[in-house]
Amino acid sequence: MADEGLRPIVVKRIKKTAGGHHGGAWKIAYADFVTAMMAFFLLMWLLGSTTKGDLNGISQFFQTPLKVAMSGGSGSGDSSSVIQGGGTDLSRRTGQVKRGEMTPENKTYDLRAAKAMVEKAEGERLKALKAKMEATIEANPLLKKYKNQLLLDFTSEGLRIQIVDEKNRPMFELARAELQPYTREILHVIAIVLNDVPNRIGLSGHTDSTPYMSDAGYSNWELSADRANASRRELIMGGLSDAKIMRVVGLASAAHLDKADPFNPINRRISIIVMNKKTEEAVMRDSAAIEVDAEPVAAAQVAQAAAGTALAPSAAAAPAPAAAARAQ
Repeated sequence: MADEGLRPIVVKRIKKTAGGHHGGAWKIAYADFVTAMMAFFLLMWLLGSTTKGDLNGISQFFQTPLKVAMSGGSGSGDSSSVIQGGGTDLSRRTGQVKRGEMTPENKTYDLRAAKAMVEKAEGERLKALKAKMEATIEANPLLKKYKNQLLLDFTSEGLRIQIVDEKNRPMFELARAELQPYTREILHVIAIVLNDVPNRIGLSGHTDSTPYMSDAGYSNWELSADRANASRRELIMGGLSDAKIMRVVGLASAAHLDKADPFNPINRRISIIVMNKKTEEAVMRDSAAIEVDAEPVAAAQVAQAAAGTALAPSAAAAPAPAAAARAQ
């Protein structure tokens, strides 16, 4: 028992120490991972928002990266891309063509497309003019009264406005080129509307098949030309610019409106053509096949607006002095 009291007491002390510093290598690895993920998602976003054409250009660039850079090629000197090599120049907008790549076929296509756009715009302008003329007829008491004698339609030459005779209500004095008072007023209203468009104007006079009896050689040819010329003068008095008049013709009975009845009063008329660009160019080239009222008329007689004289048919004699004086 006494020995047990003298037994030494052993105290075990465990020293607790914190772990040592492991370094920052894991941060670098994590940063690389985050950067890679950001680049991946950015690439996915770019691929999703890039057009198919641009993707094809990128693909071709990586397939032939030095082809154009080393050997050059058509249009290579005109490229504005900072990336040298094959593929499509992505800095250009869709539809652009390098100067070196322009071919005759491309030029022809561009000209045709531009011409089609011009013709379409001109057609829309003529349609708007027709609608305006119809609205003017409805709004004007005088024109509305003669609505059935005012015919509007389209021909290959442009917009055609026809002033036709009716039984017991002619637009001219019988067998003369003198306009009725209401015809003058109608032409004055039409002149104001026509002055709002840049198109040139052509006039043609028509008669029915009733022969004109005259010992002086004055016929329906001279009468129709004189009536067209009288209408020209009245349009100018109504405010139409003289420079807009491009053609005045007298067609006699060569182009009836009612072919079934050549003596129908409706065949006695004045046609006003608001010319399209194609017709203007044909007149400027002195085309021998000008269509009048949408029909080729080989016997058309051209009345010179400046001099006020009418050209007689080739097989007929020159107009008599009295006829020439009447055309003034």
